[in-house]
Amino acid sequence: MAIALTGLPARFAPQRRPRLARAFALALALARSGNLAHPAAPDVAARARMLEDIAAMAGATAAETGRAAISANVMAAMSRVPRPRFVSPPLAASAWDNRPLPIGEGQTISQPFIVALMTDLLELRAGDSVLEFGTGSGYQAALLAELVANVYTIEIVAPLGRKAAATLAALGYRNINTRIGDGYAGWREYAPYDAIMVTAAAPEVPAALIEQLRPGGRLVIPVSGSAEVQALLLLHKQADGRTLSRRVLPVRFVPLVRGAPAK
Repeated sequence: MAIALTGLPARFAPQRRPRLARAFALALALARSGNLAHPAAPDVAARARMLEDIAAMAGATAAETGRAAISANVMAAMSRVPRPRFVSPPLAASAWDNRPLPIGEGQTISQPFIVALMTDLLELRAGDSVLEFGTGSGYQAALLAELVANVYTIEIVAPLGRKAAATLAALGYRNINTRIGDGYAGWREYAPYDAIMVTAAAPEVPAALIEQLRPGGRLVIPVSGSAEVQALLLLHKQADGRTLSRRVLPVRFVPLVRGAPAK
């Protein structure tokens, strides 16, 4: 599971609606512009609710995250990527809900708000190269691919990695490189990266990932805390190689899996 442990419940206060409607309208306008990798999803109402919920949670958690809104380009990408394609058919009707869903092998597709927030925290640019540790369903990789030049994603659970690669290929993504393996050591072949995202809770920030992050780059990772609560950590690598980090939000992610890839 990947979900924020703070913010508002699934539906939100009526007084927020005008502000959220403006954010939603902007995202949809961008998503329906002429330069899309994918057409707008047919389930517009469900997609609209997801965008509204993301915007509301961004406002509710602004004091913790430092962001009162998710950037328009990330919101537009969230509206473009066909989330139902990354879950099993029985769960497709729930795919746009602002909550995590199971994808098999004990793993989940993350809550849309968390996906949007983690992506926004990286402050991505069109020419960037991004490493993702934990492919899962492939949904996060697809979102990143809408925003940057190249995505490199690693999954240790082989059945998930193979299925995600097939889904991404079927959707026409050509700027995503997938690999099955233990991502704790990163992917040196394509380093350095402008940004790195880890989508499972680790006990610490892997040193190899910091090493493979380009100076000026950002890394976002959930770090294990006490009991079942983790902290979403944002790390910024300075020009001299030193790192600055801050805790963004309490979250709950599935634990990081290490070792030989699961068959």
